[in-house]
Amino acid sequence: MKTLTEKEINEKLKALPEWDYVDNTLYCEFEFNNFKDCFSAMSRMAFECEAQNHHPDWSNTYNLLTVSLTTHDANGVTQKDFDLAHAFESIVEEE
Repeated sequence: MKTLTEKEINEKLKALPEWDYVDNTLYCEFEFNNFKDCFSAMSRMAFECEAQNHHPDWSNTYNLLTVSLTTHDANGVTQKDFDLAHAFESIVEEE
C-alpha cells in the first residue's frame, strides 16, 4: 500500500475535521457521555477493524477514547487509515 504524502494527508483530512495528522499518524479523541457508551463504541469499532484487517493504536480512560491510525507495514499513513477513520466516524455518529 502506498504511503500518502503530507499534502495528500492534509487534503484528505478536510473530510475528517475532528482528526489531526500527528507524529506520522491520524489522531483523534472521542468523548462519550460515560464509560458504557465509550466501551460500546469501541466494541463496534473492533468489529470494523477485524472486517478491514486494520487495527488502531488506541486507549480508553473512562469516557475518552484516543485513536492513532498508521499503516505499520507501510511506515506511514495510507488510504487504509482514512478508510478506518471514516468507519469510526460513522460508528460514533450512530451513538
